[in-house]
Amino acid sequence: MRRSKFSAVLVAAVAMATLVGCATGGAAAGPGGSDQPVPELDPNQQVDIVFESYNLAQAGLWSDTINGLIADFESEHPNIHVKGQPPQGGGTVGSGTASSVQTQMLAGSPPDVAQLTFDTLDFAVNQLGAKSLDAVAGKDAVQANFAGAHPFHPRAATLADWNGETYGIPYVFSTPTLFYNATVLGKAGLPADVDLSTWPKVAAAAKAVTAATGKPALSVSCSVKGGNWCMQALFRSAGGDVLSQDRATIEFGEPEAVSAVAMLRRLYDDGVLANISSAAQAESFAKGDVAIQLQTSAVQGMFMKAATTGGWELRAAPMPAFEGRQAVPTNSGSALFTFSQDPAKQRAAWEFIKFMTSDHAYTQISSKIGYLPLRPSLTQDPAALKSWADGNPLLAPNLSQLDRLEPWKSYPGNSYVQADDILGQAIEDSVFYGKDPTPTMAAAQQRVQELIR
Repeated sequence: MRRSKFSAVLVAAVAMATLVGCATGGAAAGPGGSDQPVPELDPNQQVDIVFESYNLAQAGLWSDTINGLIADFESEHPNIHVKGQPPQGGGTVGSGTASSVQTQMLAGSPPDVAQLTFDTLDFAVNQLGAKSLDAVAGKDAVQANFAGAHPFHPRAATLADWNGETYGIPYVFSTPTLFYNATVLGKAGLPADVDLSTWPKVAAAAKAVTAATGKPALSVSCSVKGGNWCMQALFRSAGGDVLSQDRATIEFGEPEAVSAVAMLRRLYDDGVLANISSAAQAESFAKGDVAIQLQTSAVQGMFMKAATTGGWELRAAPMPAFEGRQAVPTNSGSALFTFSQDPAKQRAAWEFIKFMTSDHAYTQISSKIGYLPLRPSLTQDPAALKSWADGNPLLAPNLSQLDRLEPWKSYPGNSYVQADDILGQAIEDSVFYGKDPTPTMAAAQQRVQELIR
């Protein structure tokens, strides 16, 4: 059995409440609970902060880019010293983010700034006690950060809001992108610009490649544990959802959502969908074993390098739609939150968060790693990302989906890890291990409904 996306929550919620108190509703504003933002730092005031990022657990493009940005920030802010660290306790990319913060909080030393995935938003605000950035910096300052010469896309700006307040600044994410090996498709008789706009068309292309190669041509990161952010997009695209609008009712066992799982099951039964783990999927595509893959664009840099090294042509398309419907992409990725109690560290944390979501930071992050620039007009600026974007047709499908973006939803309560794991297991059982999707997904829905009550 594959490991779950997140390590288990280490301590009961009652223990957390003892340390951080109930964080429901707006956090106390300013130092001492005043209604004023924390004061700006004196230029001579030396402050040390810790930045925890799962990108620092990834060697190469990811950690090199983030460490470079930390150095750039310290050069601009010589009085603020940033210690970068990966989530404590190890784990796979993106995993263990909230539980790492929780463990350190219980020890009395949480990171000052943490990169947390969006599915932990409810938990980060209501249990970990993330600080309202509107309270720390002032609502006007937060909105000014979203604006500027290259403003945030409006659908991205609010992804880490809670009850009308901004608790996190969206940092790095992607929409589900359909990468494909045009060279392999060409050998199967398909054009490089093959139409992959719907799942039936993807199925037809995959069948042609499978017939030519003798092995499954397609992998879908949504279909296995660790891909539930992407599966939410498939549910929404099929007319379903994981959670009701009032956040009270689990819905992924309803007919519309189940139809998305049944579609994946048909692809597997037809012999075109590969049964491989989320991490192995990226590797198999990079090696050329799988020709078509629905995946996060965070691996775009790795795929581009693999294509250049392997001498094959990499192309990308938007997430496929279900017949008669429009695709509804959700986002992967993370936001930056602060957990500092000290006013000086809160101000330093805010300055760092601003910098890491600035024009300069996104120019570096997008061009070097492949994450979506959340300030899209940077791609039209000759001094920023225009030349890179003009020479990178892989970016266009991802950018085009921002206008239809819906958020990766977090489950209510303390059992979000279990909820995600139950859903992931039900999908795998339904798609790959012969179980009937309808009762399997219905049973999983009931189990998760009981968890969130």
